[in-house]
Amino acid sequence: MAVKPSPPTLRRQLGAELRRLRAERTVADVAAELGWSESKLSRIETAHTGIRPKDLDRLLDVYALAQDTRARIQALATQARKRAWWEAYGDVLPNAYETYIGFEAEATSIYNYEAQIVPGLLQTADYASAVIAADGVYQDEEVHGQRVAVRMARQAVLTRSPPPQLIVVVDEAVLRRQVGGADVMRRQLGRLVEANDRKMITVQVLPFSVGAHRALAGSFVIMEFAGDADHPLVYSEGMTGGVFRSRADELRSYWMSFEALRTASLTPKQSVEFIQAVIHGEI
Repeated sequence: MAVKPSPPTLRRQLGAELRRLRAERTVADVAAELGWSESKLSRIETAHTGIRPKDLDRLLDVYALAQDTRARIQALATQARKRAWWEAYGDVLPNAYETYIGFEAEATSIYNYEAQIVPGLLQTADYASAVIAADGVYQDEEVHGQRVAVRMARQAVLTRSPPPQLIVVVDEAVLRRQVGGADVMRRQLGRLVEANDRKMITVQVLPFSVGAHRALAGSFVIMEFAGDADHPLVYSEGMTGGVFRSRADELRSYWMSFEALRTASLTPKQSVEFIQAVIHGEI
């Protein structure tokens, strides 16, 4: 069954189309003709912001498109303006995180290295609640509950048809850090063991014994997409927001790091045995 593109993905496709239509002209040239700032046009083309119908009409006038091409772009823009389920939580979600959820919902493959906590797609509700509480930013109970609800709703992507491939490398520190207490951790580690039984999910543990490695700078996610025009993206999260990277040299560096992490990690079978040993206090 084909996955219906979400509005954020459609905005990304629209931005790619508008970049293509600009062809050899510079952002500065087109922005000047429209009386816009360069940053406004750049943010539209990179899907960091939407575009109003009147602004789109003016932009398409500049490009002097054939009527059928113009109609196709306008139809794409109309679909891109619709709201996705997570946009209803926009008041409690950072902009970068909301954008990330949209890309995650469309990814065909997700490669995730986590240095500190269990990846959101594999968290239990109790563990997610403890992580969000520890952040200290969302102290309002209602907001806290909404953030947990969003994290749990994200996990539906793993049961869609077809599901994405999810390959996760977790540092041993993730298993050792007592988030939410012993009972919460025991259930969470059990969830990781169960996840490795699912065909499209692979969990590997990067043990402390490896020492220094290629990702000491921190956690990151690489996402791949089905469309030829949708190039892979890297997302890394910081204390004040997330950052997306898509340049070829940046992607190459992250791919090399992830492959190095997988090679250094325990195999999936060894990882399950390691996690079970941690659960039972054997190591």
